[in-house]
Amino acid sequence: MTDFTIDNIIINALHEDMPNGDVTVDNLIPETEISLAKLISKDCGVISGIEVFKRVFKLLDENIEVNLLVKDGQRVENRQLLATLHGKTQTILKGERVALNLLQRMSGIATETSKYVRECVKPCEILDTRKTMPNLRILDKKAVRDGGATNHRYCLSDMVMIKDNHIDACGSITNAVKLAKEKTHGVKIEVEVETIEQFKEALKTPCDWIMLDNMNNEMMAECVKLNNHNKKLEASGNMTLERINSVSSLGVDYISVGALTHSVKAFDISLKFHDIK
Repeated sequence: MTDFTIDNIIINALHEDMPNGDVTVDNLIPETEISLAKLISKDCGVISGIEVFKRVFKLLDENIEVNLLVKDGQRVENRQLLATLHGKTQTILKGERVALNLLQRMSGIATETSKYVRECVKPCEILDTRKTMPNLRILDKKAVRDGGATNHRYCLSDMVMIKDNHIDACGSITNAVKLAKEKTHGVKIEVEVETIEQFKEALKTPCDWIMLDNMNNEMMAECVKLNNHNKKLEASGNMTLERINSVSSLGVDYISVGALTHSVKAFDISLKFHDIK
């Protein structure tokens, strides 16, 4: 994750929020007014995005003091003090919503991810997916790591992922993998299968991973037995929190969960003014 990329996300968000300034703050709050504000957790969970939160205010005013009291990946309790801010009241009010939106989303992802990680039986790992918020993927995936899980491919350029529509277009799993192998060099190839018959076909190809999509536990157990540690196996589709323990115990290497990022519940955090000097 580069500082340049994060700065661009923040700058674009600030511009979206106040393309022509903040007509409330600019007209009500004197530029010289100074405030102290406290960032307080209102739930229990895992924090992610605290450095991003700080960066929002630093981009608005490099002189503002932001004292972080927690780190990304840290579990916090309800009513815990996370950070304090001291500086221009205008700066704090202008950056508040963008900073909280990013922090609450990332912390929501990290908190949800941590629940799946706790249910997962090692050495199986929890993976994320590309079901992220457009233009925020780099933050969503960082939040997944802060929650204790592992990032799958970041984008379409990272790995060949052969799914049902690709297979239909190529005629078969065998032909799809053959074409991918011929035209890519050093790129991992994963094949999605939905039946035991498809799995057996994929197992005979030189692919690296096989995704077991929307299979029940009995089918996945059969695939694990047939695989005999030959390919990396990823369980996917309808991977609810309640299923993680049983699926991870089957012998698959990974479980991918789209819900980590596509159905985010924002973590409850508030920014409160303590006093005004």
